[in-house]
Amino acid sequence: MSPARPCRGLRVAVAASVGLSEGPAGSARSGRLLRPPSPTPAAPGARLLRLPGSGAVRAASPERVGWTEALRAAVAELRAGAVVAVPTDTLYGLACSASCSAALGAVYRLKGRCEAKPLAVCLGRVADVYRYCHVRVPEGLLKDLLPGPVTLVMERSEELNKDLNPFTPLVGIRIPDHAFMQDLAQVFGGPLALTSANLSSQASSLNVEEFQDLWPQLSLVIDGGPIGDGRSPEYRLGSTVVDLSVPGKFGIIRPGCALESTTAILQQKYGLLPSRGSCL
Repeated sequence: MSPARPCRGLRVAVAASVGLSEGPAGSARSGRLLRPPSPTPAAPGARLLRLPGSGAVRAASPERVGWTEALRAAVAELRAGAVVAVPTDTLYGLACSASCSAALGAVYRLKGRCEAKPLAVCLGRVADVYRYCHVRVPEGLLKDLLPGPVTLVMERSEELNKDLNPFTPLVGIRIPDHAFMQDLAQVFGGPLALTSANLSSQASSLNVEEFQDLWPQLSLVIDGGPIGDGRSPEYRLGSTVVDLSVPGKFGIIRPGCALESTTAILQQKYGLLPSRGSCL
């Protein structure tokens, strides 16, 4: 990865009821777990918040303040170049600004991940895909698969940071079927780099306790509760990764948790053919 560029971003306190206030960027931080408010004083550097209700479903009006506070906290840290743990529709993930080269490097270091392995990009809307990718499939196909537990690999556009996966002209796009993640991507207003919240080669995480070893290296941990039943191996498969970079064909890079439904849409509805080397 090329030398990190300075990250433009604001470190924001979340006490304000409107907007995001300014603060120093790039300062050292200890890990902070977002949990429900506690009557006892928080430890230095800790914040006690949690997504109300189910993090996969937008909070109802009485709980909206907690939802908004967690959202503002995450956006503030991402804009400051931090790495944040987040729930998705498949696994817990690590997110950072895809436009911040220093944050990208931090993700690789804390996971112990080989820099030749690409990071996915998380977006908030299907319309955003056209800004960051050269799309060569029908719009209906994108809308049939997104949001959902799939990663669609396409040719990247010049809009993406050159330090993001500089070894490949392709990029994997995620729009999780998860309300908080969609809100986060839309409010953040730019592409988020996303990968699973675990050390490389270790099991993926379905609740925040499973990656406690990473907390000290993170800025925030957004606790959205357990994903799935929190235990079954099938919930740890992650998203189905599909290569759509070749017109008229598709390749399954990783079967993931939505293989059957995804291939049915690609083959039966859109007539795409499996490419050579596809792991079907």
